Amino acid sequence: MHEMSIAQSLVDILKEEMVKNQAKVLRSVKLNIGRLSAIVPDSLSFCFEIIVSGTDMEGAELVMEMIPLEGVCLDCEKAFEIEDYAFSCPHCKSANIKTTRGQDLSIVEMEVD
Repeated sequence: MHEMSIAQSLVDILKEEMVKNQAKVLRSVKLNIGRLSAIVPDSLSFCFEIIVSGTDMEGAELVMEMIPLEGVCLDCEKAFEIEDYAFSCPHCKSANIKTTRGQDLSIVEMEVD
């Protein structure tokens, strides 16, 4: 379960930001999770709750938005959403595509006191 190491890295980043901003309590954190990131939201949430238990972050809401996988065809130059992991252009059927969105995990915002 790689979500445990991801949750630990997430908590480390949040702690660092809380120290920088002299925050005492984490209320919520919003994440964007790309569909191709191979992160299972329920598993990440479970791991996050375990790691923050007994800390100033306990009870913080983890808000996760799934970001669709998107690409652009390098032949016809049209952008599109990649569905069912079909890595071919729906317009010209070319396999010469570049993914442009939906691969990352990013912290969008955090609410603290």
